[in-house]
Amino acid sequence: MNVSRPDVVIRHALKDDVTELSLIIERSARLLGRGYYTDSETESAIRYVFGVDSTLIDDRTYFVAEIDGVIVGCGGWSKRRTLYGGDQRPVGPQDLLDPLSDAARIRAFFVAPEAARRGVGTLILDTCVNAARKSGFQSLELMSTLPGVPFYSALGFRASEEVADTLPDGVTLRFVRMRRDLR
Repeated sequence: MNVSRPDVVIRHALKDDVTELSLIIERSARLLGRGYYTDSETESAIRYVFGVDSTLIDDRTYFVAEIDGVIVGCGGWSKRRTLYGGDQRPVGPQDLLDPLSDAARIRAFFVAPEAARRGVGTLILDTCVNAARKSGFQSLELMSTLPGVPFYSALGFRASEEVADTLPDGVTLRFVRMRRDLR
């Protein structure tokens, strides 16, 4: 699914964006996760899981979406084995994937609540898909939050496993591992 929005600019995320991205991630988790996660699950996820992974910024595989110069979303892809988590707690090793046998990772997608369901996430995902293809990857894999499952399903991802991650504070957070073929 390709979405064209002339009012949305997609660009590489910069280290200078991290503070603003962290605020968007927190607002997105708290507002868009309602009904999927309890307040305690959301707060624990913000503390231990949801956040910027600066390796993606360093690798130039993390993007932001802007409308009128204001960041309204973020997301990326990775050529590294880490499947999810931010700087505070990455889950999985950082070693490089083999594009011929491994799936590129889709990582850390968050949209500001006021921009949700307006095609912003799809534009970022399209950017990631095109970049992963150019790098030789033939499939994608991600660990979806529960509110993200309908979004990713609509874009061709299929659930492969339900996952429960017990966080350092004892809270268990539910995710769904998903895959998509690029061939």
